Amino acid sequence: MPITEAELSAALQASFPEAEVKITDLAGDNDHWKAEIICPSFKGQTRVQQHRRVQEAVSAHDIHALAITTRAQ
Repeated sequence: MPITEAELSAALQASFPEAEVKITDLAGDNDHWKAEIICPSFKGQTRVQQHRRVQEAVSAHDIHALAITTRAQ
């Protein structure tokens, strides 16, 4: 079952409460998402580490495709 924008946003905000999160439905099907997360806690982490944290935050959800963009500020 696809994840809604609200569910995806809530999962990311729960894991990164201090972050600015922007979600885009790339195909209009609740199955192909783009997430941009700007979070101060990413400072000093590699891009791979940042993306792993995001993947862990949404791992309980059924997401077919998620393009991730992260930065500290």
